[in-house]
Amino acid sequence: MSAPRLSVPRPAAADAPKSPFPPAASVSRHATRHASRHAILAAIAVTFALPAAAFAQTSGNADAGNTGNDAATAGKSNATLPTVKVQAAKDALPGDLAPTYGGGQVARGGNFGALGQQKNIDMPFSMTTYTAKAIQDKQARTIADVLSNDPAVRTAYGYGNFQEVYVIRGFQLDSDDVSLNGLYGITPRQMVETPAIERVDVFKGASAFLNGASPNGSSIGGSVNLQLKRADDKPLTEVTLDGSASGEFGTHVDVGRRFGDQDQFGIRVNQANRDGETSIDGEHRRNNQTAVALDYRGEKLRLEADFLYQRQHVSDGRPVAYVSGDSIPAVPSASYNYGQTWSASQTEDTVGILRAEYDFLPGWTAYVAGGARHSTESGQYSSPYYTDPTLTTASRMYVPRKEDATSAEVGVRGHFNTGPVSHFVTAGASIVSVHTESAWNMSGSFNTDLYDTPQVAFPPSKYYSQGLDGNPPLTSTSLMRSVAASDTLGFFHDRVLFTVGVRHQEIVSNAYSSSTLLQTEAYNDSITTPLFGIVFKPTEHIAIYANRSESLAAGSQAPATAMNANALLAPERTKQYEVGAKYDSGKFGAQLALYQLEKPQTYTNSSGYFVADGNERHRGVEASVFGEVYKGVRLMAGATYINAVQLDTGTNDGNRPIGVPSFMFNLGAEYDLPWVQGLTFSARYTHTGPQYLNATNTLSIKAWDTVDLGARYKTSVFGRPTTFRADVYNLTNKAYWSSTTGGYLTMGAPRTVLFSMTTDF
Repeated sequence: MSAPRLSVPRPAAADAPKSPFPPAASVSRHATRHASRHAILAAIAVTFALPAAAFAQTSGNADAGNTGNDAATAGKSNATLPTVKVQAAKDALPGDLAPTYGGGQVARGGNFGALGQQKNIDMPFSMTTYTAKAIQDKQARTIADVLSNDPAVRTAYGYGNFQEVYVIRGFQLDSDDVSLNGLYGITPRQMVETPAIERVDVFKGASAFLNGASPNGSSIGGSVNLQLKRADDKPLTEVTLDGSASGEFGTHVDVGRRFGDQDQFGIRVNQANRDGETSIDGEHRRNNQTAVALDYRGEKLRLEADFLYQRQHVSDGRPVAYVSGDSIPAVPSASYNYGQTWSASQTEDTVGILRAEYDFLPGWTAYVAGGARHSTESGQYSSPYYTDPTLTTASRMYVPRKEDATSAEVGVRGHFNTGPVSHFVTAGASIVSVHTESAWNMSGSFNTDLYDTPQVAFPPSKYYSQGLDGNPPLTSTSLMRSVAASDTLGFFHDRVLFTVGVRHQEIVSNAYSSSTLLQTEAYNDSITTPLFGIVFKPTEHIAIYANRSESLAAGSQAPATAMNANALLAPERTKQYEVGAKYDSGKFGAQLALYQLEKPQTYTNSSGYFVADGNERHRGVEASVFGEVYKGVRLMAGATYINAVQLDTGTNDGNRPIGVPSFMFNLGAEYDLPWVQGLTFSARYTHTGPQYLNATNTLSIKAWDTVDLGARYKTSVFGRPTTFRADVYNLTNKAYWSSTTGGYLTMGAPRTVLFSMTTDF
């Protein structure tokens, strides 16, 4: 087995009335809540003063690393002759970003958490990594747009707001539980814009060993990790102008440079703004993202620092719809907006990340990383409750929210041999702390309509919590601590790779009423989760794998109506068994996975006690192909079948869980027109099967299909490389309910026409 080096990432209150706003997540007054953008920038500046001392010891032939492809800088001559940079082809080291398949839209490896950056074919798991080129070629604006390429993932909105939710292997993943540069808790909470993103790792399956338990506990069927952009060896000055047929316009500037006699210092700056009305009638969005990435690449020492600022505003957004009757409402016309014009949401996130790695022995690397996030949110939310065609009601809820989070990890990775057996060992520890403050006020209900929506005057408040003066009270705190270790043993010249690992996780969670300020929950428990995985490679390009892994979440709390009211159950352990095969030719790849996930299901039994005696079992098959399968022809395609069922739950035994389609299919293709150099056409067909809205399986939405078309043209304008892009999503303007995840309805986007021009200066 090749010597893996350390990973270098690219970088509600319980007493509130029923409302369309999600329960508050974790919060505390005493952590990093007063941290400011200036403090984060100061920390970055101090960190990058360190390489000045290390630089004097850097030898002239030091390996400068590689952050953009599978070539390494061997060095530069100091002679009087013109400087020549020598690069040698090699497989990507675990510390680098993996090379890509043909077309550059899907990578051949990614960030596997505790195991670091690895080639996909060497790992006993299923993961797909989408690149910045895929983001740019598809004009993906948020992470949900990126994941729409994946046949195993579907997206929805959060509970009562505009937060993105991702459904992987039939289980909901909240955007709160997306990691950034491998760290949980510090990703912007509602949704993430894409201009600063280099890679999107989509891990399918249980990941408690690889990543630890996520802060909200929703990483059951999979996880998503975002890797931020880093300066490449090639200088970059790229400007993009983009817009939409509905009236949105934006700009994106991307600049990257390396400095020093060996290009050891790097800086990458991304600045993006977009403003205007979306393809939904009256809905207006305004987005701003600023990202600065600094790095130092020495012979043994590597340092990275990232600053990310994001601000988003949604006004008159189309919300989700709730169903309180015994029938599913007909779907409104595709672009119709049944929201209220005074509804709005504004979020602001400031993130800072530092990372250091040091090769203290040949093949051995130690690392330490830490990050912090400060978020403020404020929203006037209103979602309709549909009872029948004659009765639909809504109310208004105002929620100010502040959140501070810190995250850190430390560890070591290295390799050694014992006779003919190779070992890749890892050991590490992580900690995540999230502190949330929130408040609310709420109006009484008013009548509305999904098809001829009356715009009511801003309704007065009827119910209140404390903290509406700009200083919301503490509503929750969450602390996740864990230690992990693993050994990957290689046999027969690494044709067989056997991985065994274990993580011990401690979960501490406290919740408080925003009305009475009294504590309503005190949770402290720990659990150990093992991992077993094996890879057999009969040839260089084929791998067969299997794993037994787990996901982990804090136990549920009994409702007030149960005999054991407010009791906290033990941590919920989801067990996974998976087998699969992979093919990697370099130009294109394919994956096949067969899996079973079994998650504890809680309910109040016939004796009135809240218990976790049931199970939700998902058995599925996933198949996908990506890359250049023929010269000028590229695919991102696949299919997923899920047989999901509720077990041992009494009245719902044998029923399908909410929001789990049985079949999903994506066929995405690109074709380079051979007789027009630089012109590429693309198309994508998406199918999603029906989904149940309730556990009793009496309400369901229909299957839906969409077609997308696009084109891009690469040329030269005034001597500058320029690419023009145009895409039409939901070409037929189909109106459809896209998801029942969470027990409510999310409506699919209408026809959306996007265009852009990118010029490299």
